[in-house]
Amino acid sequence: MQIAIDTGGTFTDLVYLENGFLKSKKIFSTPKDPSQAILELLFQLPKQNIKTLIHGSTVGTNTFLERKGAKIAFITTSGFEDLLFIGRQARPKLYDFFVEKPRPIVLKENCLGVNERIGSKGEIIKSLDSSEIERILKRLKENPVESVAICLINSYLNSYHELKLKKEILQLGLPISISSEILPEFREFERASTTAINAYLVPIMSKYLENLRKKLPGINLYIQQSNGGWLTVEEASKFASHTILSGPAGGVSGAFIWAKALGKSKIITFDMGGTSTDVCLIDGRIPFTKEYNLDGFPLSLPVIEIHTVGAGGGSIAYIDVGGALKVGPESAGADPGPACYGKSLLPTVTDANLVLGRLLPDAFLGGIFELQKDRSFEAISSISQKLGLSLEETALGIIKVANINMGRALRRVSLERGHDPQDFALFCFGGAGGLHACSLAKELEIKEIIIPKLAGGFSAFGLLFSSPLKDFSQTVWIEAKEKEKLLKYIKELKNLAFSYMKGLGFELESLSYEIFLDMRYKGQGFELTIPYSEDYVSSFEQEHKRQFGYKATRFPIEIVTLRIRVKGDPSEDSWKIEKGKNFYPLSQTKVFTEKGWIEVPVIDWNTLRIGESFKGPALIVEEFTTVWVEEDFKVRVDENYTLRLFKL
Repeated sequence: MQIAIDTGGTFTDLVYLENGFLKSKKIFSTPKDPSQAILELLFQLPKQNIKTLIHGSTVGTNTFLERKGAKIAFITTSGFEDLLFIGRQARPKLYDFFVEKPRPIVLKENCLGVNERIGSKGEIIKSLDSSEIERILKRLKENPVESVAICLINSYLNSYHELKLKKEILQLGLPISISSEILPEFREFERASTTAINAYLVPIMSKYLENLRKKLPGINLYIQQSNGGWLTVEEASKFASHTILSGPAGGVSGAFIWAKALGKSKIITFDMGGTSTDVCLIDGRIPFTKEYNLDGFPLSLPVIEIHTVGAGGGSIAYIDVGGALKVGPESAGADPGPACYGKSLLPTVTDANLVLGRLLPDAFLGGIFELQKDRSFEAISSISQKLGLSLEETALGIIKVANINMGRALRRVSLERGHDPQDFALFCFGGAGGLHACSLAKELEIKEIIIPKLAGGFSAFGLLFSSPLKDFSQTVWIEAKEKEKLLKYIKELKNLAFSYMKGLGFELESLSYEIFLDMRYKGQGFELTIPYSEDYVSSFEQEHKRQFGYKATRFPIEIVTLRIRVKGDPSEDSWKIEKGKNFYPLSQTKVFTEKGWIEVPVIDWNTLRIGESFKGPALIVEEFTTVWVEEDFKVRVDENYTLRLFKL
């Protein structure tokens, strides 16, 4: 049996197939030891032979954001020791004199320079002498570190010096990340940053995975990557930076699969969990970017283009120094959690929904965990007194502020990039998403909302149907008209890619590949990534015109970087949802809205029939999620008990 587990900041979700039907389970995450929640979930499974586990992990992300990574040494060409600190000239806030730079991941005294130089064409200008290597080894012995990052200037063109340095430092028994293996592409700062991030995370990730593998003997363990495919444990331990968007990437992949089954190709994914909200616009295919920013540091690896904001069910509400109501980005997480969990008095979005009647205390987590409504009242009253508002008005204000934050994220991936949200359906998942979907759809004038039956643990669904995937790249610097030279480079990189995958134990017949070209007009400081075709020049010009409104026909076009994506077959191609057992009786409840308290029906999702339709307002409850249907929406139950909400 194959299973998938996604470890989030608040909950850990499991999805698996049993007799062709999808099943799911959810428990609270265990932040101090994420593997504990995984083992607890496995104990809940029926006695079956688990052969494969695909795991989406937040270990890498949390380690970086909390700056709890390894003590690293950064080795570069002499004269470039301050590369990670200087960065680019771009300022995050142009007119803010007090803007703070991101917290560093390496101490300045651990940034070491070596006397060597590779030229801009890959030629060796100054050789790396053995005396220089001995000096570095001596320094590392005198000032021990836990991991080493090596990024020598122009090593993407010639990796000889990096490999030589790596070979000698390996005798110290340290994990080593070299830029020519992590990111063999031009742009020194981005390459250095990505390599340093990898070195920073490798010891923590490898320790976590080794511990997890010991606890799961006999199970093939794979780790989800940020690009939507999975890695072996050995690969994830070596390329820890590839796991940064592990869980959210699974959610986007799952939404693409589910929407495709419904005949929808244009969706905006809206994943609201306990800690954050992740959004992504899909227009026919999953979008990727190589310009991801991780807490102020560029991570130039192919990742699914996901925009994240600190607004989730656990986001904490507070009054700032100016007296304004704010929500997030700080989250109560799983421990201590929102006030209603019984361990704190932190006023959160979840508490606000509970006060408004949109969450039912005895319907949370399938009724096995009852929320403490009185604690939510107490937590939010501390804010309402400062604002001079009623408890309900304050809770409604918290929801509105959270919605503004999430609406801004949805605009970021749609309107700000030239897409009209009205052309897309809002694909909503995550345990908290159904409570906010209608308000956000109205704000952006989105006409349709899709909510899958497995919304509460949907990222794990995406993990379950992911496949092995590996990206390979190489900066080539050729003119677009040099097609013979391009084909030569494609053949070389393809052979390298397939040889690498074969070395990991994959059958070459089971692998497919895609080719992409990073292209630009000569003189531009950015590139567009274009799928390779016979007429790739025309494809580039059309995409450039679509994005920027013009073609620069007088300027030559160049191919900067060649990319090949090697992908295996998906693990499964058929799935269905069974109706499920009723767990909550049909009844009425009161919900607070702009109009005050109103009576609404409570509908158990498991009682609905495919083809059935009804109008809001209503609360639809399921074991792991609740949907608040506002009065100007109509609900239709579609294939696999998917809820489709239409604006009236």
